[in-house]
Amino acid sequence: MQAFLLTRQWHDTPQGITLELWCTCATPIAKNPPPHALRILITQQEAVFFVQQKDLTRIAQLLTDNRSTQNNSAKHNSANNSYRTGTKVFKNDQNTPVVPLYFLSYRAARDNEARLTQHNIPVWEADIRPPERYLMERFITGGLTIEGPSRTYTDHIEYYNPKLSPLIFTPQLRSLSVDIETSMDAQQLYSIAAYNHEAQHVFMVNHTTAHDSSDADTDTDTDTDTENINNHIHYLPSEHACLGAFLHFIQHYNPDCLIGWNFIQFDLKVLKALCQKHKVAFNLGRAQQPIKWREDKSTNRYYITIPGRLALDGIELLKAATYNFASFKLDNVAQELLGERKLIENNPLNSQQGGQAITTLYKTNQQQLAKYNLQDCKLVWDIFAKTKLFEFAIVRSQLTGLLMDRMGGSVAAFEFSYLPKLHRKGYIAPNLGELQSSIISPGGYVLDSQPGIYNNVLVLDFKSLYPSIIRTFHIDPYAYWYAQHQQLSPSVTIPGFNDAYFSKEEHLLPTIIKELWQARDQAKANNDQPLSQAIKIIMNSFYGVLGSTGCRFFDPRICSSITLRGHQIIQQTKHWIEKNGSQVIYGDTDSVFVWVGNDKTEEQALAIGTTLAAGLNQYWQNVLRSEYDIPCALEIEFETLYLQFLMPTIRNSSQGSKKRYAGVVHHDGQKKIIFKGLENVRTDWTALAKNFQLALYTKVFNNEPVEQYINDTVQNVLKGNMDEQLIYRKRLRRNLEDYQKNIPPHVQAAHKLARQYTQQTTAYDWQPPPQKGDWIEYLLTVNGPEPIAQNKNIPTSPIAYDQYIERQLKPIADSVLQFIGLSFDSITTIQMGLF
Repeated sequence: MQAFLLTRQWHDTPQGITLELWCTCATPIAKNPPPHALRILITQQEAVFFVQQKDLTRIAQLLTDNRSTQNNSAKHNSANNSYRTGTKVFKNDQNTPVVPLYFLSYRAARDNEARLTQHNIPVWEADIRPPERYLMERFITGGLTIEGPSRTYTDHIEYYNPKLSPLIFTPQLRSLSVDIETSMDAQQLYSIAAYNHEAQHVFMVNHTTAHDSSDADTDTDTDTDTENINNHIHYLPSEHACLGAFLHFIQHYNPDCLIGWNFIQFDLKVLKALCQKHKVAFNLGRAQQPIKWREDKSTNRYYITIPGRLALDGIELLKAATYNFASFKLDNVAQELLGERKLIENNPLNSQQGGQAITTLYKTNQQQLAKYNLQDCKLVWDIFAKTKLFEFAIVRSQLTGLLMDRMGGSVAAFEFSYLPKLHRKGYIAPNLGELQSSIISPGGYVLDSQPGIYNNVLVLDFKSLYPSIIRTFHIDPYAYWYAQHQQLSPSVTIPGFNDAYFSKEEHLLPTIIKELWQARDQAKANNDQPLSQAIKIIMNSFYGVLGSTGCRFFDPRICSSITLRGHQIIQQTKHWIEKNGSQVIYGDTDSVFVWVGNDKTEEQALAIGTTLAAGLNQYWQNVLRSEYDIPCALEIEFETLYLQFLMPTIRNSSQGSKKRYAGVVHHDGQKKIIFKGLENVRTDWTALAKNFQLALYTKVFNNEPVEQYINDTVQNVLKGNMDEQLIYRKRLRRNLEDYQKNIPPHVQAAHKLARQYTQQTTAYDWQPPPQKGDWIEYLLTVNGPEPIAQNKNIPTSPIAYDQYIERQLKPIADSVLQFIGLSFDSITTIQMGLF
């Protein structure tokens, strides 16, 4: 049987640890499919950690004493009282012999780890949980094959201690998009919607009308015409009944995956609270299993495990796939990606915003609310389809061993890939924070920029520079340890930095990177964008992992051997380019910006870019062969030709800026201005600033006069003709109470907004106070920053137009005018004097 892993849990038993793996199988999805969920039970497993071989005698005495104590206590069962010592001897990073200790329960392993640590006996790899240990050591990530007898139940097939093997397999997930509508304080449930292409349902609370909802679990209408919304509504007489009908439908429809928007932090969290309130068992899991919650109090975020089902949040998954939007509100993302809006925007009640309009619809037009609820589900579904988020999550899981609903997890992904290979080399991993060093690893190298306006600037970019450095110079924890422990001679090692050196022959990470690299090249050739993107993110995360103190393999000698090599490569690349007659005006981590002269035609500049890239690739192959006798995985690409290019100065300085520039490129047959790091692409600048910068730079690049445009803009601002463009928008990065000193403008506005909300007395008008992560919209007024509330009412205080001119228009103008012999003040002095 071919299958794909969805969730994994475990629990201790007197006979050992039982692993519970839920998978989906290869059965094609149909309207009424046979059970496609697979439950795998693996029993009599052990927990393991490693100790020094020389400590075994002392450990035996300590754990014997511990067993004696436990045998006199009714609180411990036999699983806590036994362990065994493995026969294979490993090494740690200090070349010390270590051996594994095996325990029949995870609790026993952790209890005895604590006991040994209290007696200053070091222990390694005790934090790796049984399911991860079991799967990684068998190289099982997402896909697997199952061999063994099975039993078929109503909603799943069960395997007991089968043989499992790794498999590259892409499943067809049976998924549902879910969304809830509630009162503004989330204390009253209005409706729950579920959507996919074969089933659309709205479970509506209706206290006054009795409706038959007995078909809620079987109706799978395909009619998506919202005019026939009554075909999709199931009216329930109470919140208790609504919750029960929804949960019954989930168990009957038996999806692999539930998706939504802010799904875990709002929808599922609210459903959990409502189920508790109405004494409904919130058993979303397969086989009626309850969900498990974990709260991270440092971030106020909740994490959920649903046995046998995934819960995927569209916002988190888009961020994991490196999508970026000015706002991750569903309406905004749907408009940008799909060209569609939430239905509330087109409702006659659109003068009321958000929860107010929803409450009004619930009271006056439940059919319209059902349309709105179902449309939200459809928007999420269509966003997943448009961006191929399912495919991205599947291939990421297949590549890393992380479950599909695990966001982030770069360290865990690295360890899942690296540890089993390390163990087969006879080594174990260090504990977190063990590899201490006074060395500080620097960041990426940034060349000083040469400010000015140029024609014909080439961007030459090293393809995945840090991963290619790891491949080329064999930068790898195991390669470093092995070279030290075997005292290898310089002829069979590659020097790093800060006295690090690496084995030419024995290494792990370079091979892992090479395999990912080849897979990405194949994905590109196959036009498989989700796979290509997932591999790129994983490869680029490996340096970040090695350079993170949150990783057990963090060692500044290793990560500095990556970054300092990158510095050297950029510097030598600059020297070679300038030796060959071109000028490097800027460089940043993995790119160099080359000016080839204002007198070149576009065709000539393109030819020079191609020639420089080819020459550099040959140069680095020759250097690495002659100096280190190693093949070169470095590859430089001619990425971009800027027909015109502007590198600004640091504000109020003649020094060139960094990571901030703009230029004109040919894109789809037309000229287009690209901004990097400047106000036009920053979310915390106003629409006024962005529009002004785009128009002004366009005129400068086209050699058009700018004075009249600047004066007209200033005049329109002062007359109040551009008020709609003056709104600032910035996210709260912390809770309001955490801002104590140097309160920024958006936080000042948030405090005023919070005071407005506390003065609202009716539930209908209730608004939650601004919280961490919320976007704050405000205007600068003569009385300071004033918020724009949900009803978009403009603050009553006069707008401070002079501040917008001084803080938004002037810095943008002077960043470019200085290069054409003008200044903002000289152009606007007379204009400003008229007001």
